[in-house]
Amino acid sequence: MVRGVARSFYRIGRRPYRSVLSLIWALAFVPAAAMAQAAKVPPPSASSASASTLQPVFTLPPPPFTIPGLPSIEGDWIVSVGAGAEYKPDFEGAKRYMVSPIPVFSIRRASSPERFRSPLDSASFTLFDFGGFHAGPVAKFVAARNANNFAELAGLGNVHAALELGGFVEYFPIDWFRTRVEVRQGFFGHGGVTANFSADAIVPLRQGLTFSAGPRFTLESTGATAPYFSITPLQAALSGLPAFNARGGAHSAGAGAQLRYRLNPQWEVHSYVEYQRLLGDAAASPLVQLRGSPNQVTVGLGASYSFDVRVK
Repeated sequence: MVRGVARSFYRIGRRPYRSVLSLIWALAFVPAAAMAQAAKVPPPSASSASASTLQPVFTLPPPPFTIPGLPSIEGDWIVSVGAGAEYKPDFEGAKRYMVSPIPVFSIRRASSPERFRSPLDSASFTLFDFGGFHAGPVAKFVAARNANNFAELAGLGNVHAALELGGFVEYFPIDWFRTRVEVRQGFFGHGGVTANFSADAIVPLRQGLTFSAGPRFTLESTGATAPYFSITPLQAALSGLPAFNARGGAHSAGAGAQLRYRLNPQWEVHSYVEYQRLLGDAAASPLVQLRGSPNQVTVGLGASYSFDVRVK
C-alpha cells in the first residue's frame, strides 16, 4: 500500500494534470486506515457537533480591554492544533516536487458547531456568526524562496518570507455547501493583496467521514505577483532568462478534493489533493514557460488534536 502511494506521488511529479484522478485512492488512504484502527471505538454522536465534550485544558484571564462592537471573548473555546505533510512543487511555478511539513490550527467557540475546513483555508477564527454567514481575521505565512536551493532559480535572487494578514467571509446557503472568500495583505516578502475564492460541496459518507470537493480561483495584485514571477534586466543577464515584468490579475484556477475522518471529539485525520493552473502573467513568466510548469498539484496528509480553553 505504501509503495503504491509513493508511485502515485511520483506520477504526480511527472504528469501533474493527468494523474489527479488516479490519486483519489491515495487521498483516502489515511482516513481509511484510521477507520480500521478505530472500528471498535464508538463514533462521535450527533450531539458532539453542537456541544463540546472536552474538558478545559487551560484557563486564561480575561483580556485587559474590550473593543466596542465586538463580542466578548470570555467563555469556552475549542482549539485544534496539528501537523501534516504536503507533496507539492518546489516553488510556485516549478515542475519538480518535494515533501514539506505544514501546521494545522483553528479555533472556535465551544457553543458553535464544528464547521467545514478546507486545506486552503488560512489560519483563522470566527468573530461574527449570523446564521449561515461567518467572518473573522485570517493570517498566512508564505515561506521564503531561496535561489540557492533550486537550480531553476539561479540568478533570480531570493524572495523573503511574507506574512499575509486579512479577513474572511464564508456562507453556507445550505448545510452541505460552503463558499468562502479570503482577502490578505502581504508584508515583508511581498506587499501585495491576494484574494482566494472557493466553494465546496460536502458529502457525509458515514458517521465521522466526510468527502468534499469544489472549484478554486485566485486574484493577485502586481505587488503579490511580481516578486515571484518578474525578471529584471540584471536577473535576466545572470539567469539566462528573458526579462519580464509580471503584473497582477487572475492568478490561478483549479479544483480540490478532501477526505476528513473524526475518530473522536479530540482526534481528526484528513487527506486531500489540490490542483491549480497558473493564469495571466504568472503562467506567462519565462521562469514558468522555460523552467517550470503552469500545472501545480498538491497532495497532503494530516492530523489534528482538539482541546478546550476557558477565558474568564
